[in-house]
Amino acid sequence: MPNNVEVDKATLRQRVWNALDAAEAVREPARDSIPDFHGSHEAAELLAQLPEWRTASVVKAVPDTAQEPVRVIALREGRLVYMAVPRLALPHPFFVLDPAELPSPAEAAANRRTAAAVAPTTDVGEMRPVDLIVLGSVAADRSGARIGKGAGYSDLEYALLAEAGLVGPGTVIATTVHQLQLVDSVPTTDHDVYMDLVITPTEVIRCPPRPRPAGILWDHLTEAKIHSIPALMDRRLRHGRTT
Repeated sequence: MPNNVEVDKATLRQRVWNALDAAEAVREPARDSIPDFHGSHEAAELLAQLPEWRTASVVKAVPDTAQEPVRVIALREGRLVYMAVPRLALPHPFFVLDPAELPSPAEAAANRRTAAAVAPTTDVGEMRPVDLIVLGSVAADRSGARIGKGAGYSDLEYALLAEAGLVGPGTVIATTVHQLQLVDSVPTTDHDVYMDLVITPTEVIRCPPRPRPAGILWDHLTEAKIHSIPALMDRRLRHGRTT
């Protein structure tokens, strides 16, 4: 049975999705999604004005539509972008969006469907260290806590990169959200990754430093989850894990 934190997270997701739909703040119904909110371009532009962005050469981004404007800006400005394969479903779980090599302009290549068609994939061992991570969220608070749709892929992506030494305390983590996605408090567990920056279309929220997972917390994963993600299966086999 779900524990109390997971129940609280599910309740919060429903509340935020309902609020976004009621306010017509999204382009598509919000339920069961990282909401594609009105104002996502403005939030991306705010992020791109920050010093943390200007000094970042390598950006790791989610494939969600709400964060597509962030990916466009990154590619347009010549940054290398690693975009997670949806559900980490391929043996090499990240697309490599290199603006120097992509056959499409930034506006097209940043689209997740176009990226899947034109960009090569890579395993963690072939990636460069990441300066800035951009996550999608269903809800976030001012302490930097956030929740996604509930599958935990963003946290797993961070854990894979952390185990490889590609991210750490100095890596900036940001999310872009609608103001209605900003809540008083988000329930968390040990594997959740906190934000340094929460960006709405009108506000930049700088969050206090918080501890981050140093790698994969295997005891937080079900067998079904492990078997659904080739990169996890590969690491378990290579390290001789049985659970």
